Amino acid sequence: MEAFYYLVFGALAAVVAALELGKSGKDRIATSPAFNSFKNNYILVYSLMMSGDWLQGPYVYYLYSQYGFDKGDIGRLFIAGFGSSMLFGTIVGSLADKQGRKRACVTYCISYILSCITKHSPQYKVLMIGRVLGGIATSLLFSAFESWLVAEHNKKGFDPQWLSITFSKAIFLGNGLVAIVAGLFANFLADNMGFGPVAPFDAAACFLAIGMAIILSSWSENYGDSSDSKDLIAQFKVAAKAIASDEKIALLGAIQSLFEGSMYTFVFLWTPALSPNDEEIPHGFIFATFMLSSMLGSSIASRLLARKLKVEGYMQIVFSVSAFTLFLPVVTNFLVPPSSEKGGSISLGGCLQLLGFCTFESCVGIFWPSIMKMRSQYIPEEARSTIMNFFRIPLNLFVCVVLYNVNAYPITVMFGMCSIFLFMAAILQRRLMVVSDLHRSTKAVEMAAEDEPLNP
Repeated sequence: MEAFYYLVFGALAAVVAALELGKSGKDRIATSPAFNSFKNNYILVYSLMMSGDWLQGPYVYYLYSQYGFDKGDIGRLFIAGFGSSMLFGTIVGSLADKQGRKRACVTYCISYILSCITKHSPQYKVLMIGRVLGGIATSLLFSAFESWLVAEHNKKGFDPQWLSITFSKAIFLGNGLVAIVAGLFANFLADNMGFGPVAPFDAAACFLAIGMAIILSSWSENYGDSSDSKDLIAQFKVAAKAIASDEKIALLGAIQSLFEGSMYTFVFLWTPALSPNDEEIPHGFIFATFMLSSMLGSSIASRLLARKLKVEGYMQIVFSVSAFTLFLPVVTNFLVPPSSEKGGSISLGGCLQLLGFCTFESCVGIFWPSIMKMRSQYIPEEARSTIMNFFRIPLNLFVCVVLYNVNAYPITVMFGMCSIFLFMAAILQRRLMVVSDLHRSTKAVEMAAEDEPLNP
């Protein structure tokens, strides 16, 4: 079965290479040297930030299990992370808009470094504190950096269409290539070098420190609405009013919550799904394979965005495919006889699930630059970070509920529920496209009516 892992990885690598080398003029957008310099600086920082996150991914669950905690204990640790992101995320998002996005990015680095340090302790309370810090950091990672980028991009007067280039490249490298290298490097440190599962967390802290130094030395500060008259409550009201008054923003938030909620649940479930009988699986290598799949997705997304295809249209297909892939464990559980051998190699059902999971990760790779593009179109600048963290409240609540009940239901039920939510996301995406098209046509009619008196 070892050859199976290499075959999947090699096939994905070949497809990604073919897509990247085969790009035509239609797949590229002409830009300026000033924009390229700005883009490269952001991508470098984003890649360092994501390396700090990805290095931890393959060994979080494994490290906790090595400390002697069972699935229920580990689930509660995960709940602490998602719960803190839900409780504190909106607050730190509002502070980012008011106090500065650059300052919030530095806060992310400090919080995550402290979280990495706590992994050296086998004490449950210390690990719990680390998860809370990690939850706060995650909220900043997925709001402050994007908010800083969009504001700075607009402040410098770059073409709005060029934002999709930065988004696609950042996901391709930060969520793709860097994640693959991080997975392999984590595997090398923990297994090949024998430093143990805590070593990747130490490496992550180092990368975060380097990224923080670059932010402090090269980034300028920008804000949402920094007026003194608006406190945190006022910021919340602005964000809530924007969501309540604009169906497009509300739909976008629901879509994001449904997809990301399913994605984060998958992060917790893939290890026990592929090794239900404690099969020996290479965690770091499988993680790298998932990230290569994500890289494939972001490469596809860059082509779709460069050709100016309607994001609201093709994302319906992406969500539908995602729903099918996470329903695959339910299907294989009925159609493929489970293995009774303890500690062997991955089973036939596990192989089929791995292929499905790789497809899901490809959908994740398409999702990130596409949702970023939609957020840049629909979310108002003055409360961007606040609104983006409002979106994370339901998704974190969803993941907390799932993880709290992780021992109460079979793993197939969990995957079935994720599949249903992804199908719901596809339906809401269809609604968003209809509402968006209606808004554009109404606006066009109004503009034509205003110009009519000027034309005798």
